[in-house]
Amino acid sequence: MKTKLEFFGVLSDSLRRQLGRRDAKLETCRWRCASQCFEVAPNQSGNRTFADVLEAAVSRRTFLKGTAAAGGLMVVSPLGTAFAQDAVMDGSIGFSPVVPNTLDELVVPEGYTSNIVIRWGDPIFADAPAFDRMNQTAEAQAQQFGYNNDFVAYMPFPLGSDDPNRALLVVNHEYTNPEQMHPDYDGDNPTAEQIKIEMMAHGLSVVEVLREHDGSWTYVQAGANNRRITPETPMILTGPVAGHDLVKTSADNEGLTVMGTLNNCAGGVTPWGTILTAEENFHQYFENRDLMTDTNLQTLHARYGLPEGESRRWSRVDTRFDLAVEPNEPNRFGWIIEIDPYDPTSTPKKHTALGRFKHEGATTSLTDDGHVVAYMGDDERFDYMYKFVSDGVYVPGDRAHNMTLLESGTLYVARLDDDGNGEWLPLVYGQGPLNEENGFTSQADVLVRTRQAADLLGATKMDRPEDVERNPVTGVVYAAMTNNTRREAEQVDAANPRANNRYGHVIELHETNNDANATTFNWNIFMLCGDPNDPETETYFGGFDPQQVSPIAAPDNLAFDRAGNLWIATDGQPGTLQHNDGFFAVPVKGEERGFVRMFLSVPAGAEACGPSFNSDETSMFVAVQHPGEGGNFENPGSHWPDNDGNGSKPSVAAIYRTDLGRIGS
Repeated sequence: MKTKLEFFGVLSDSLRRQLGRRDAKLETCRWRCASQCFEVAPNQSGNRTFADVLEAAVSRRTFLKGTAAAGGLMVVSPLGTAFAQDAVMDGSIGFSPVVPNTLDELVVPEGYTSNIVIRWGDPIFADAPAFDRMNQTAEAQAQQFGYNNDFVAYMPFPLGSDDPNRALLVVNHEYTNPEQMHPDYDGDNPTAEQIKIEMMAHGLSVVEVLREHDGSWTYVQAGANNRRITPETPMILTGPVAGHDLVKTSADNEGLTVMGTLNNCAGGVTPWGTILTAEENFHQYFENRDLMTDTNLQTLHARYGLPEGESRRWSRVDTRFDLAVEPNEPNRFGWIIEIDPYDPTSTPKKHTALGRFKHEGATTSLTDDGHVVAYMGDDERFDYMYKFVSDGVYVPGDRAHNMTLLESGTLYVARLDDDGNGEWLPLVYGQGPLNEENGFTSQADVLVRTRQAADLLGATKMDRPEDVERNPVTGVVYAAMTNNTRREAEQVDAANPRANNRYGHVIELHETNNDANATTFNWNIFMLCGDPNDPETETYFGGFDPQQVSPIAAPDNLAFDRAGNLWIATDGQPGTLQHNDGFFAVPVKGEERGFVRMFLSVPAGAEACGPSFNSDETSMFVAVQHPGEGGNFENPGSHWPDNDGNGSKPSVAAIYRTDLGRIGS
């Protein structure tokens, strides 16, 4: 009988011991998602899996036609400026690819260098205490850079400038690895102070950064806009769910104010200069679903994967994480949050109109007539892709008005059809099956139970949809499917060549008339990831010769440079390709469409997060998350970035060319 690791397509035990990866994988799953990747996914609807759609697509070989190869197309940028596609797609990729490796260092191409900008524990206020790993406190951590940095946004400073040398860096802190943070850590019986330190290491940091004359970057400890946002920062609910019974608690009987944010993964930047941060695996912080008495809430929480019994044991220090005490508290998480980094006194907003699920991120664009669109993925196997279209329209220069645009609009979920077409299905109360007969009583009810509503609409189950972004040059939407290892060998046939989707893939969506407001689209596979030299794995790279590309697996975060090239961060190569994660660059058009090249690799045990460019693209910021995962405080799995014998620290690094030229050129 197969073990769980073998069943889910992870390395066999013997090979994992040989490579030293077993513990790292288990710890990643334990702390990021409470080992939910080893469980049956909570999606129990009968909707078709993406494997079903991919089977038809592969048999048609539509993705082998390179549908985006035609030139001369006129497109519209997110800010409404018309470009000739051939004129703007002039940025070549000229670096020498990094060789895949398992080194405990940040490896960049020849002609590039890097420096550490900020690391876990660095004080970010003038009077904040210095980091003391052996005597850490929750009070100190709340004044220091948090743990496991993920999303990074470069926000030119001051507001309205385009300064490539000075900015506010906004960074998510997704989760913690307590066994690496604390000496003598007992996961079954953590101390109250250890739990509180973990709490304060979550959330976000806002720090001012400056570029030095040699190209390196440093942060300003006393920056006036520096800020820590934690699970105790007050936030307001906006949109249809604000004030609804499902978000009322004993501490907030009006259902309007939530304390804090949890498990912030990726995000996005709005055209008016705010950032969006995504709450992803919020389920793991809550406990005791089995002790609840409300069966309807039991069903709702089960669909979102909330655990029975204990999980992170946060309820030991704060009863709002105990479902038997506060059964509605989880409904206040799983949202997209808007934060104004230019006003450290502002109150973050949880925008309920954008739906509640395990958000990977939220990236924005503008429709032809000025409505704001946010693209989002629900990062769970067999869950869905979404987009939101605002009711109001963007008004250049009216920041106060624009900061209300995400409070009202229509949420859609994607259905991808076998013939290469697709549709954005509206999640609107009273339309189709979203009515009282199926248990929905209002639009607020639809949004709190977004996953269940999408189940009823027949959305297409995807292979862990993560970042979904619209190319600002071409208007084509790209969606990263990180992996789905629940497909067994018995499901393989000639038209569906993979025993399981261990390596992931990237999809292109061409919305009708290249308008983000469209509710129809056609789609194709841009990349089927993996190692082209593996004869048992079918790969495809936009039609480019697979023997020339860098092997790539587990596409996660996406970004675009000003030439429209796609940049991909990976999360899972150690367990698939047996080398470190990193960043990859790939053109999406022209003769080199699909020519994937590895730009950097992160240290041992780490995940590559970001990337984010400065405003002239002469610097790139990478968040190195959980270096050394699989080790612990006493026996570190990494010593990056300081190599001082005290283990590893998640950190943000800046990458730049030694001649200070444009990244990637």
